[in-house]
Amino acid sequence: MMLAQLLRNFDKIFPPQIALAHCDVPCGIYKAEPSQTAAETVVKMVEKILALPKENPTAGDRNTFVRCVLVKEQHAELCKKEVLILWTDFFKSEHLQKWPNLHEMVWEAAKLCSENKREVSLERAKELLAKVEAIGEMLEEAQAAAKK
Repeated sequence: MMLAQLLRNFDKIFPPQIALAHCDVPCGIYKAEPSQTAAETVVKMVEKILALPKENPTAGDRNTFVRCVLVKEQHAELCKKEVLILWTDFFKSEHLQKWPNLHEMVWEAAKLCSENKREVSLERAKELLAKVEAIGEMLEEAQAAAKK
């Protein structure tokens, strides 16, 4: 009884925190699609923003602008998260032998995610998509080689 009370008091002082992960088991499920879809969404949102009227925007135009910016931000962040998961959880040192530029590719993709949150540039959005697709190709090739 005293131990149970002690543990309850400990939980009050140091409440348990929720831990989120994908996933440190590891589950072995690594796919490029989430980062690619997120990058494609960034491109699409930039296109929609740039297509909005510059002169005399309506309330609907302003609403669309705000929503597109929000979605662009969310998907740029999601893209960064997914790319970093591949980098930290899937890719290993042996992959650097085949792709010595892997670290630089991931770093550039992560930086492009941040840049796409800060600005509205179709060129930068397309650069992000190309970088993420290249990382996806590396992933697919590494997974295919592991199955042999």
